[in-house]
Amino acid sequence: MQIGSHYLGHHQCAFTVWAPQLDQVAVHLIEPEERLIPLQRDQWGYWQGKAEVEPGALYFYQLNGEIDRPDPASHSQPRGVHQASEVIDHSLFSWTDQRWENIPLEKMAIYELHVGTFTPEGTFEAIIPRIPELLELGITTIELMPIAQFPGSRNWGYDGVYLYGVQSSYGGVEGLKRLVNACHTHGMAVFLDVVYNHFGPEGNYVWSYGPYFTEKYKTPWGSAINYDDTWSYGVRNFFIQNALYWFREYHIDGLRLDASDNIFDFGGKHFLKELAEATAEFSQQQGRKFYLTAESDLNDCRWVRSPQAGGFGLDAQWNDDFHHALHALLTGERSGYYQDFGQLEHLAKAYTHNFIYTWEYSNHRQKYHGTDPSDCSPSQFVVCCQNHDQVGNRLLGDRFTHLIPFAAQKLAAAALLLSPSVPLLFMGEEYGEEAPFLYFVSHTDPDLVEAVRKGRKAEFAAFHAEGEAVDPQAEETFQRSKLHWESRHEGEHQHLWRFYQALLRLRREIPALSHADRNCIEVAVFAEEKLLKLRRWHESSQVFCLMNFNSQPVELKVALPPGTWKKQLDSAASEWGGQANALPSILPEHRSSPIAEQPLVLSPFGIALYSNS
Repeated sequence: MQIGSHYLGHHQCAFTVWAPQLDQVAVHLIEPEERLIPLQRDQWGYWQGKAEVEPGALYFYQLNGEIDRPDPASHSQPRGVHQASEVIDHSLFSWTDQRWENIPLEKMAIYELHVGTFTPEGTFEAIIPRIPELLELGITTIELMPIAQFPGSRNWGYDGVYLYGVQSSYGGVEGLKRLVNACHTHGMAVFLDVVYNHFGPEGNYVWSYGPYFTEKYKTPWGSAINYDDTWSYGVRNFFIQNALYWFREYHIDGLRLDASDNIFDFGGKHFLKELAEATAEFSQQQGRKFYLTAESDLNDCRWVRSPQAGGFGLDAQWNDDFHHALHALLTGERSGYYQDFGQLEHLAKAYTHNFIYTWEYSNHRQKYHGTDPSDCSPSQFVVCCQNHDQVGNRLLGDRFTHLIPFAAQKLAAAALLLSPSVPLLFMGEEYGEEAPFLYFVSHTDPDLVEAVRKGRKAEFAAFHAEGEAVDPQAEETFQRSKLHWESRHEGEHQHLWRFYQALLRLRREIPALSHADRNCIEVAVFAEEKLLKLRRWHESSQVFCLMNFNSQPVELKVALPPGTWKKQLDSAASEWGGQANALPSILPEHRSSPIAEQPLVLSPFGIALYSNS
């Protein structure tokens, strides 16, 4: 059951809204002329009807003949979250991506960006001129932080209240379609971050229509979405249709499901499984793959296991363990959840098992945590060394640029991009952006603004952060978070950009790196030297990488398999902004011994990558 307004052409528009407990529902047209069109209720509580209207008409739903509310499935809110919804004719846009086939997940390099701060203009269309340079870098997929209509003009997007609406300040319906079409023209996929675990606090009127919430469970944002309580069938349909809407009307290639561990469902078929089934059916109908990836804090393999193996059948999930292990190693931080990390063995396990906690005891959680994903492919996990949460939820919104030396930033890049899992970069990471990424909102309710301020302070207290949090409501907070894109051509920023580019190229071109197989990876830890050796192979192709997490040079004798090894990357080389170039270009074959020991000296936070081809 598709919901919302659906323009049929020939001056006709169909309206459908789910409101099972109301006695009357009518469409209240307010522009270009005021009219009231009664709707008829079916047995499932869906109110339906048709009216003679044109695209651009503004309307409310009038509930029980008393109050006007915007459409919960509104495609556009041109005057903000409290005002009328707009009728959209999606057939007006001329798509040119008919031959687009999407990109295999295992071949993706994802770039997460926030529309409002990625460019000075803060719009969808302003992103388009930057697509060629992202492609030149090696990015195959951009992932937009949530763009569902939220209050005001600045927000991370997780306060969206019209999940079918496109944020008007970003360029609305037309702007998003132009961006997706341009990406597909250039051969780039587009993922969208969607929020199916809560609605934002301001402009949230879905409670007027029906039981969208349940008190059976609680989330960090209040009452949980009703996925398994009475009347839940209409709620589930609302979100499933939302996913299909993004695929169908905007040609979005994949969705990232925010905090899916806060989607509570103890019914016979979990909502995520039903969503995956609907997406698979739609993919089959369209003849190309649409993806579902999920954020989850549970380390639960059910998210990505097949239904035949008792799973939900999602394509991939974010792996926070990788980030935490790498961050703790490089920064030395041990507060909050970082107390569970900080050893080289943790990063080694992240390479071989993805999850570090596979039902081991977590000191931070004070319980056993996780499951073993050994039966899953590494390409079913998305890994990062920075993302919007891990940067923006810090007191100062500080990036690796502010936390670790330049050499360590290169080490982080290599640790990420040499992983067999799907890498995700956070905008600006690739050139060491110096602007922070801070938390910002533009609510209109003074009490809500104050509540947000207090909430942020409480969150930082959990990490024992010292100092005064910036004001999330201030325009300056938003402006400070905008990228300095031009700096990517300057000094160390340029060296880092080119280093990321080289790693992404090697990841594509060397079979041992492009092929994700859990059985073709080996990791050795030299704890005393703070050094990690990563070896990957596929058929005749083989690589090994040495990563020095020590702030001092390290000399080590490395046992090498027979063969001639060619240096592919040395982070200490001058071409990457380093000060030394002591590593040999070729490690020659030693026929006298099946395994030769080669003495190598790694610079502080240095990495060296060798291949046998």
